[in-house]
Amino acid sequence: MRIGVFGGTFDPIHIGHLVSAEEARVELNLERVVFVPAGLPPHKLDHVVSPVEHRLAMVELAIASNPHFVVSRIDIDRPGPCYTVDTIELLKDEWGDEVEIYFILGSDSLLEILTWHDPRRLVRLCYFAVVSRPGYQVDLDELDALLPGVASRVRMLDAPELAISSTDIQRRVREGLSIKYQVPEPVEGYIHRHKLYHLTLPTS
Repeated sequence: MRIGVFGGTFDPIHIGHLVSAEEARVELNLERVVFVPAGLPPHKLDHVVSPVEHRLAMVELAIASNPHFVVSRIDIDRPGPCYTVDTIELLKDEWGDEVEIYFILGSDSLLEILTWHDPRRLVRLCYFAVVSRPGYQVDLDELDALLPGVASRVRMLDAPELAISSTDIQRRVREGLSIKYQVPEPVEGYIHRHKLYHLTLPTS
């Protein structure tokens, strides 16, 4: 059995996330895709991040219409910064060795994998379903020289390149611009109903 894992801050989740997840599911014949909202993202400790219950609620709204998409609280319910390698290891222990895990990420993130916590262990634990991001080209041979074995674990996806980012959506909300069609309609309603991103929050 193959299961996709899509981790992220999802602040907010947007159409690009959903397109990437569905493309991975179809191309790689995944049984399901598990969205894993980050509780305390280790790479964003110096950034203001929306409360996790808001981010979780938006993910639940965004995936509700797809029976192959589910959400996990694994990174929400455990304390401290949650590293991807630890999350994958916990899921592997839960699902068993017969399950192949495909971690879904963008080509921009793959290029930074050497800065992640224990990337060599991560390469042993899962495969990487990589979605191309505009402006980011991955040289797998070069990356494999720095992180042996990673090239054989990468599956490049033929997904549409959508230049949509959560950071830009936040900016558009603050500036009163439309985010329609960049996020699912229920997520758009949730953002405005709870007044998320309407004000620039202090960073300290």
